[in-house]
Amino acid sequence: MRHGTLFATLSFISVQVAALAPPGPWDKFNLAPKTRTSRPTSIRTVFGDVQNANALVNSSIGAATLNGNGSYVVLDFGQEVGGRVFLTAAHSTPDSRLSLSFTESAEFISPTNSDDSCRAVFTMDSDGVQSLPIPLQQGKFMQTVGQQRGGFRFMTVVSNSDAQVSIMDIGVQNTFMPHWDDLRAYTGYFFTHDPSFHDPDFLTKLWYAGAYTVQTNTIDVHQARQIPCPEPRGWANNDTGGPVEGPILVDAAKRDRNIWPGDMGISSHTELVALNDILPSKNSLLVMFSTQDPVTGSLQYSGPPINAKGSDTYIAWSLVGTHNVWLYTGDIDFVRTVWVNYTRAIAFLESQVDETGLMNVPQEFSNDWGRDGGQGHNSAANVLLYRALITGAELSSHLGDDELSSAYAANATALKEVINNLLWDNEAGMYRDNEITTIHPQDGNALAILFNMTQRQEQNKAISQGLTQFWTDIGPLSPEINDTISPFVGGFEVQAHFIAGEGKRAIDLLHRAFVKSTINSLQWGYMLYTNLSVQSTLLEGFTANGSLGYRAAAGANFDHSFTSHSHGWATGPTLALTFHVLGIGITSPLGKTWTINPVLSGLQSAEGGFETRLGWFGVKWNVDKNVLTVMISTPEGTSGTVSLPGSGQVQVDGEVITGQHVELSGGSHVLMSDLA
Repeated sequence: MRHGTLFATLSFISVQVAALAPPGPWDKFNLAPKTRTSRPTSIRTVFGDVQNANALVNSSIGAATLNGNGSYVVLDFGQEVGGRVFLTAAHSTPDSRLSLSFTESAEFISPTNSDDSCRAVFTMDSDGVQSLPIPLQQGKFMQTVGQQRGGFRFMTVVSNSDAQVSIMDIGVQNTFMPHWDDLRAYTGYFFTHDPSFHDPDFLTKLWYAGAYTVQTNTIDVHQARQIPCPEPRGWANNDTGGPVEGPILVDAAKRDRNIWPGDMGISSHTELVALNDILPSKNSLLVMFSTQDPVTGSLQYSGPPINAKGSDTYIAWSLVGTHNVWLYTGDIDFVRTVWVNYTRAIAFLESQVDETGLMNVPQEFSNDWGRDGGQGHNSAANVLLYRALITGAELSSHLGDDELSSAYAANATALKEVINNLLWDNEAGMYRDNEITTIHPQDGNALAILFNMTQRQEQNKAISQGLTQFWTDIGPLSPEINDTISPFVGGFEVQAHFIAGEGKRAIDLLHRAFVKSTINSLQWGYMLYTNLSVQSTLLEGFTANGSLGYRAAAGANFDHSFTSHSHGWATGPTLALTFHVLGIGITSPLGKTWTINPVLSGLQSAEGGFETRLGWFGVKWNVDKNVLTVMISTPEGTSGTVSLPGSGQVQVDGEVITGQHVELSGGSHVLMSDLA
């Protein structure tokens, strides 16, 4: 294999073959459509002379007729959908004119503009509308692949002439998850009640919102967003996302429809726990390794067609993601395919380690998730290098290269010591962003707990407490960037609180209610309940006052309509509820070995699980009269460790044991623990 390339075209296409999650009351929260076709569920607005508009949501009553220039009807699909819109023109004349506009948020419903998906402009009118062909022929119209709208909830149908036009049979053929026949065929599930919250089903809804978000972010490689954008206005979603065939995991449904490996630091895990479909992540990483600079060994910041460059952290995420794919699939041949590229990328990052022992990120490689100040001895970048070395050591060992494995492990150990010596602020109980700043970043501290950079559990507790200083009523305000609440970094923070043993704090971050003019909720609760959002999938980000101006002054040109409402990097709660509230962890490929460590988090019960190729990993627990009962199911032939909270007596399958930790073989077991 030559450095900088893999193959001209890599083909990784598979048919969905998996066991379904068991049926239950959780199924009603599954947002995935029952078929490829979604139809509007209600009429949001009628303007001008529109007769029989309800025919557009009830096909049994004929056609809707628009009379007069400027008459329109706004259709609500009830949730995020995305794909090729179709309709039937039941009656038209040579002078009939129709256009379509789209938006995820009700805030941007307009007969003259869609929310922006291709370029961010201050006037929020870059995408405009799609004008249907002239003359408008009677019969069925369907968008081309390029014309498809990747993500929307509201569609406005507008008459642009005085000629009468009648339409019917309107809908969208969803194009996401192109390799699945049944979009609802989840292999994982999660279910809990939280009677202390105003919506006791919120956590279950949130889990499924994350799962559906990642589904809408899984697209055919040839349906990426076109770059450069059409001129002077418009969008096109028929560009190529890289030299592979099949599905890829991109950042979002509406935009960018592009591979960003940092986002996959969240969304790939969501793929596992909900879908057991790692193929899109694998294809996306093959794309990223194909972008390698043949001289330096660096990887791109993003895949094509954007082809952004200059991010040490996103290079590290490509490396960490390789380990995730191997862990969840056991596919060591995939690792071999990219191994030369992988080791050169690690070497590129390690070449930036200076005399302090820390990686000194140059300005030209300081891009990250959108934060400021990523250059220098940045703590998040160095934590990610540490994680890349740790996982690289494990992969090297499985490939039989013990010398390289030992070198990576030794470098990781040295890096961990230096980070704790130079960047730990004992007085604040947090890591500094670098050694010359007073900022204690949300990302660097959350990642330090997640990737075991800390040296003592007391540090984890201190960081967990320290992160709450950034909390507002609707989410943590990241000190790394002005006026920004980032669900991406928040997803790492949620996991960090669980790992620190602060489960109630993690749940508080997900859903703490407060009384304002209406009931709102912290971060993800806000995303699901605010009428600014699509109220089904999860937002890219928002501001301290709850507006959609995510990074408005930092690259988005104050174009609030440009913000994505279905962003995979916001799905951290889905994996966190599975990995921590249920407590299921995989410690070797496919779950040959595993851990179960449920964090009760103030809840009374929870159940769920996921599968790998080895079989089903499930947990169901409840607390009754201060006694915790945990039922677990893991594949035969596997083994693992169960750790239960509390300090009282523990029984395993009716036998009393000593201590709160027990080694078990695969199969079904019942454990009971006195929490007193």
